[in-house]
Parts: sequence; C-alpha cells; structure tokens
Amino acid sequence: MEAATTPGLVCAHHHLYSALARGMPAPPRTPAGFIDILELVWWRLDRALDLESIRWSAMLGAVEALERGCTAIIDHHESPEAIDGSLDVIAEACAEVGVRVSCAYGITDRHGADGARRGLAENERYLRAGGRGMVGIHAAFTCSDASLESAAGLAVDLGVGVHVHVAEGAADVGVADRLRPLATDDWLLVHGVHLDDDHGLAGTFVHNPRSNMNNSVGYARPARFANPVALGTDGIGADMLDEFRVAYVRHREDDVTASPETAWEWLAGGWDLFPEARDDRVTWSPVACVDAPMDPWRLAFTTGVGPRTVEVDGEVVLADGRPTRVDADEVRARAAEEAVRLHRRLEDI
Repeated sequence: MEAATTPGLVCAHHHLYSALARGMPAPPRTPAGFIDILELVWWRLDRALDLESIRWSAMLGAVEALERGCTAIIDHHESPEAIDGSLDVIAEACAEVGVRVSCAYGITDRHGADGARRGLAENERYLRAGGRGMVGIHAAFTCSDASLESAAGLAVDLGVGVHVHVAEGAADVGVADRLRPLATDDWLLVHGVHLDDDHGLAGTFVHNPRSNMNNSVGYARPARFANPVALGTDGIGADMLDEFRVAYVRHREDDVTASPETAWEWLAGGWDLFPEARDDRVTWSPVACVDAPMDPWRLAFTTGVGPRTVEVDGEVVLADGRPTRVDADEVRARAAEEAVRLHRRLEDI
C-alpha cells in the first residue's frame, strides 16, 4: 500500500515549557476554577523555570512534535525568574532537533511593571537579532493598558504580530473592548471562548479544544467567527492529527451536522501562519483498509496514523519514526532529570 504524504503540520499555539510539567507535584489545594488552575499550577511552574529547564523542555517538546509529523511550532513562553535569553534557548533547542519555531515572550504585570518591561525587552532583543517570532502578551486581564499598548506598538515597529490569550476564561470577558483598537490582522488570538460572535477583533483565532475541555472553560465554537481559525494544543504536546480529531468531535457534539472537513480546514490554517511548513514533507504510515489515509473523514475515525519519515528544508530529520539529529532516548533521559530538579523547586514556591 502506498504511503500518504502531507506538508509538515503546524502547532499554532504551544507552551514548550510545559513539557516538563507531567508528573509535577499536586498543587497546595485542588483548584476550584480556571483562575485557581493558573495560580496554583501554571503560574507556580513558570516561576520555577530556569534556562536549563527551559532548554530541556523545549528539546523534549520539539522531539515529540517531530515524532508526530509536526515541523513548525508557534510557541508562547513565560519564565519570570529567567527572562533574559529565554527565547534564544527555545529557538536553539528546536533548531538542534530540526523543528521550525516562532517564539514570543508573554509579557504580564503580574510581577510588577519591571517584569513587564523585561518581558518586552526580551521580545525586542530576540526579534531585532533576527529571531523568528511575535511579540507576546500573557492575557489582557494580567496587563495594564500601558503594557498592552507598548506590546502592540513594538509589534508594529518590528513588523510582526502579537501572540496573546484572549477570553480563555470568564475573568477576561471584557478583553475585546481593550484590544479592539490595537489588534491587527497579523495577531494570534488564542482561545476566544468567552467572546461575543461579533467581537470586532482582527487576527487569526487559535482553537485549543483539548485544553479548553481540560480547564473546563467552555467550548469556543470557532465556526461562529468570521476570522481565520488555526489549531493549537496550548502545551499538551504537538500531535496535531489527534488535536484535529478532538476539534472535530467537540464540534460534532455542539452541532450534529458538523463535518471533519471543517476541523481539517482549521488544521490547514497553520500553513497560512507558518508557510515554510508547506515545503516540508511528511510520509505517513499506511493504514490497513484505507486507500486515502489523509482524507479528513477517514482520519477522524482512524487512530494510530504516524509519520515514517519527515523532511525539513530537504533534510531527513525523522527516519523510521526516529529523529536523526538527536538521540531521542538521551533527550528524554536528560529531560526527566531536569524535571526532577524543576519539581523540587516548586516546593519552595
């Protein structure tokens, strides 16, 4: 049976720093809602990060992406105790594996005005040095109007878009009014769960169905938006075929007439955001009794489809399911060691 091929898949919203979160200690108490999840889990984790843990989380995340046919990642990063140089560490780790990456540091006023200033400076330093990326904002509800305006202004100056969480939870419900004067077509608007249908924001929406379900924030219903839509994982790996399936069944649950072709269009939206991935080549394993395994209707109900080889810029970076540039077993072992140290630091936060 002839194997199917596609361009490299794109994860339009990732948090590579979360790759080491698996197995982390339980929070001090059980989160009772979305803000609790942020405060007790993710905002503690990002404070525990240092440059070494950032490196190995990015390396592990990139390996896992490549092993699932994802050759391009649009990352959103935060590490308030290790801001300076963090985007370089992520970009270098992904390059070592052979995965394309667009980086952004999510600025926030949670750690004071100086923390926001340093985050903005990291975006500017990285982008002016030629790094591929965007200007990052954590979310409007954690930023002052001045910080939002500074980030938007820097993005305009550098000719890039802004990568920001938008209305993921109810706490950010008024975000459209704050961002509407700033947002442009090259912005990435992540989540959008609690936006009105006619929100008036320019940009591409990135739908993260599995994460939204896990955080119990609701269904974004991205089909209601006039904006382009792409698919991300919000840090839960980079298996974009699996995310496509979740996007489809969540859509189907909401609307029994929904077709997997719509979720595939959202997946394909990643190629508009990261056009270079169109030139990458993924050869997928044949699936028994499937003549066209990359057909959306078939893929929606066919699990276990994985890449055999992946080519990026003409170079084979995955052969027989294994990365060629790095030793995946060694990366996993080193990442596991770093995770232990990271989790220990959490005990003091």
